[in-house]
Amino acid sequence: MTAVGLLALPVALRPAMSASSPAVALAFDGEALIAAGATLSRSDDGGRTRISLSGPDGILALATHPERPGRVVAGLASGGVAVSEDGGRAWESQVVGYGKGAVDAVTFAARQPDMMYAAIRGDGLWKSEDAGRNWSLAMDRPWLDDAERDLRSLASVDLATGMGGIWIYAGTDTGITRVPDCFCRWQDVQPGNAMDALVAGDAPPPEAPLPSGEPVRALAGAHTASGMLYAALPSGVWSSRDAGVVWSRLTSGDASAVAVNPSDPKYLVAALDGGLKQSRDCGTTWSALATS
Repeated sequence: MTAVGLLALPVALRPAMSASSPAVALAFDGEALIAAGATLSRSDDGGRTRISLSGPDGILALATHPERPGRVVAGLASGGVAVSEDGGRAWESQVVGYGKGAVDAVTFAARQPDMMYAAIRGDGLWKSEDAGRNWSLAMDRPWLDDAERDLRSLASVDLATGMGGIWIYAGTDTGITRVPDCFCRWQDVQPGNAMDALVAGDAPPPEAPLPSGEPVRALAGAHTASGMLYAALPSGVWSSRDAGVVWSRLTSGDASAVAVNPSDPKYLVAALDGGLKQSRDCGTTWSALATS
């Protein structure tokens, strides 16, 4: 079933406020970092300073694409998404699905900057092939641990296997799952050939998975290193170099968001224990970012 987006209208903007509120969503727009929490801010100088932006209320997720500088999509707690084409300064609202349910996660297709995905709470995964103007249901929610699970985070990963090589990874309240962009079925992340595992059904479990039972609040893929993934969990920031089979914890703490610089997969920023921290060496060392 296809849901046609309503005529795009400017969203009701909240006034710009202090940029010091904890972030629940992060995204790099080129070299600039955009952070959303109770407020919305942007840093164009590597985090040394941040400027406040006027933006839509209740941003739960942010996504950008390196081939479309300035384009930012935000998932909203009130439902639907807001799209900016100027780096977060002006926004237009778009209806997703039936206009009900918070949009907990958004992402762009790895090779297609006009294709967006949005996860609607209580519904499923929706996609737009025209930068958010029209949407259609791509996939129901996955059935995991004897229940249908909402998708809390999304990342598009360009793998060597799959229908076209693109997979959508999703974080849930209990772990991580994925589906190829043919949208045939959700599967656990498994070692070996991803499409062979999908066809065969049962396959060996991941060698070192993310901690069981923890919500995966954010996922981020590295555009210049397709097998590299980062995840934000209550136990910290985690990384994988093989598309999610083996994970290791980079730093402990309560992590709510993570973003990777599109031109440098070693440069990441995380919302950790209520503040922003950055690493320039794949998470080996961390330093605090400015809050004003």
